[in-house]
Amino acid sequence: MNPGKKLYILILTMIVAVFVMPTSAYSDDEEAVKVVYHADFADPRRFSAMLTSINNMVTYYQDELVDYDVKIVFVAHGVRFITDDRLTDTPFAEDEKLAERRMSLKNRLMSLHDVQGVGLELCNITRSQINLANDKLYDGVVMVPSGVVRIAELQRQGYAYIKVE
Repeated sequence: MNPGKKLYILILTMIVAVFVMPTSAYSDDEEAVKVVYHADFADPRRFSAMLTSINNMVTYYQDELVDYDVKIVFVAHGVRFITDDRLTDTPFAEDEKLAERRMSLKNRLMSLHDVQGVGLELCNITRSQINLANDKLYDGVVMVPSGVVRIAELQRQGYAYIKVE
């Protein structure tokens, strides 16, 4: 075989190998898509919109077979959405709008956590300021020393930051 033909076959083989290999074969540090949602608001309508956004995101990633790591960090008024306690006599007390939607929001949130693997993290400063016992939180809520510090840490680790308005 002449040298030109050998070179042609070698180049063709390399091109075919590049297109046939799975992407993980030439990506040593393939990571999951990482996203942190910031929940520090009181509005149940806004929280519902955030849950819809998260559901749409994780469903897309699942359909595309993309690994993901999605977390919600709850700070201040966000604590309203991870407990059934009415938080009476606190700045975060349940209002009529939340009372109407609480069970629906809870079911959607817990489905995202239990079925879709969305992480739930609560600022311990918020929890301790209102003396909310840990056992009053929904299952799966993880305490972090400071919610805003946690968000900053996650962003430094490559998490995209989303806050639903």
